[in-house]
Amino acid sequence: MGGSHIDGFGILEIAVDLAKKGEEFVMATVVWRDAPSSGKQGARAIITATGKVFGFIGGACAEPVLLREASEALAKREPRLLLLGPSDQQDQYGGHVPNGMTVVPISCQSDGALQIFIEPILSVPHLVVIGRSPMAHTLVQLAQSLDWRVELVDGSDFASTSANHKSIVVVATQGHGDEEVLETALAIDPVYIGVVGSKKRGEHLLGYLKDRGFTQEKLQRVRVPIGLDLGKTTHREVAVAVLAELVKLRSSGELSAETSVQITSTEATSIDPVCQMTVTANEKGRPFSYQGQTYYFCCPGCRATFEKEPAKYIAQEASCS
Repeated sequence: MGGSHIDGFGILEIAVDLAKKGEEFVMATVVWRDAPSSGKQGARAIITATGKVFGFIGGACAEPVLLREASEALAKREPRLLLLGPSDQQDQYGGHVPNGMTVVPISCQSDGALQIFIEPILSVPHLVVIGRSPMAHTLVQLAQSLDWRVELVDGSDFASTSANHKSIVVVATQGHGDEEVLETALAIDPVYIGVVGSKKRGEHLLGYLKDRGFTQEKLQRVRVPIGLDLGKTTHREVAVAVLAELVKLRSSGELSAETSVQITSTEATSIDPVCQMTVTANEKGRPFSYQGQTYYFCCPGCRATFEKEPAKYIAQEASCS
């Protein structure tokens, strides 16, 4: 599978850059190969959520499988180990495939094989804390200990932060300009907006925002008060309660901004009748017409095999459908 021809430290630099931007992606690594596969052991490639590929780990036969598996791994947020190669490759395990390994038979001319580890790299939470109280400083320290990306700013500086729709915004200004901060936050539309304050203070803020013309849908985005109920607490213990609630919400998936995973191609696809791989249904798919129907293939080898015995593969395709 090839994209931009980058390898070694170049791949790692791209990974770091994407992570800093809060972008999610998949890192695919060749952990084993059986010659003459074009993939090399240790080779890496990055597949972004939008389908952009950096690096090279295999040829045309592997590409559609990897794109599909990368998309599923990112959507399910779970890694996976693939074995790509002729169907008899699993014989090396005595007919038993190790738990957790997915075998994907592919029929390419090279007869090589690859084991590829597909790892989704998920974005770390981005927390923006507004205010300079002891609670705010404690919240920042606690979140940093969890390796969250954290910004601590005054209300007047909030608009200049890198907050976006994936961010978590906690307003802890203690009544100093929190109305204006909330207006800015609602315009940014982060995944979470919470205000450290009493229920009475919250009613005032929501009333203010309503008078300013914000819809009920927008008002429901503002949470106040926030934090798990730990009983009577000190200011710094409030920070523990707030972070505990954020961790709980994140664990349940409520702090995950909707991300469109578009790794798979938007082009029309077809199934290669020889190796059963998903291929593009256009000129890149090496079309071959037989008895009024067009078939598409992952590589010249599959097409040549089909041309020799088309009836055999058409019958196989019919029996599987």
